[in-house]
Amino acid sequence: MTTAFADRVAVACRGKGNSLCVGIDPRPDLLPLGLRVPASEGLEGLAAAYETFSLRVLELVAPLVPIVKPQSAFFEACGPAGMKAQQRILQRARELGLLTILDNKRNDVASTAEAYADAAFAGTLLDGVRHPIWQADSMTINPYMGRDAVEPFIAAARRTQGGVFVLVRTSNKGAGQFQNLESDGKPLYRHVAEAVGAWANEQLASCGYGDVGAVVGATHPRELALIRQWIPQVVFLVPGYGAQGGGAADVAAGFRDDGLGAIINSSRGIIAAFKPDDAKWETKIVDAAKAAIDDLRQSTPMGKLRG
Repeated sequence: MTTAFADRVAVACRGKGNSLCVGIDPRPDLLPLGLRVPASEGLEGLAAAYETFSLRVLELVAPLVPIVKPQSAFFEACGPAGMKAQQRILQRARELGLLTILDNKRNDVASTAEAYADAAFAGTLLDGVRHPIWQADSMTINPYMGRDAVEPFIAAARRTQGGVFVLVRTSNKGAGQFQNLESDGKPLYRHVAEAVGAWANEQLASCGYGDVGAVVGATHPRELALIRQWIPQVVFLVPGYGAQGGGAADVAAGFRDDGLGAIINSSRGIIAAFKPDDAKWETKIVDAAKAAIDDLRQSTPMGKLRG
């Protein structure tokens, strides 16, 4: 029997002694000079460069971290070749034993939502046969359209013992424009958090967490602490640590006392931890990942996962 998603996260984090997630967000201006392609090679050349770089990043961080998070937007921006690159990157991550979060923030209703969800998890059904596409362990989704739009993603995730991470309190500067609006005496993000908590309660794993997680940004540490109090049974995906300005102290409240409960994402802080002309860019990526792990171990309950 396949292990529940939250238990797989717990096992992976305990196995590596940390819960750092490396975001795979390739961009033309962040690639090492040796991997950049001339404009004449077009989007196919750019996709190939992204793939080469991303695959190398996976190999560098796989011994260190339990989870990676490819950002679909950068691969989609390369067209069909980018989609093929993303598929191969997700496949390689699985081969390396890494859990994957497909960061595509989907949402829609009825059959459209089902199509998005099937693509992320088990694959598209054709004449009774599933044809795998991304085969991600989890994905990010937007809850704005309500439960009937969220349900297809939860259902598809549960068929594969996967998970979803619902946007609750995001790390961007303009997040409060809607998320802080009050309704029935509570900010909107609290209503969303409580709904996520209820969905997570539907299927709790042995570690005490559900398969529906919450995206809560490191750049809002006060809200992070409050949301952890409101929904203690929910795994948090915490962006904003590192390059976006969030520090280890800002994310500490997202963890349970035993070090579980929060997946801390760092993208540019790791995959762009070098100057483009740096011949030792691979070493810089490894050093940045190790530094982030040490920082989080020293300043958060994540340190209890080690050994």
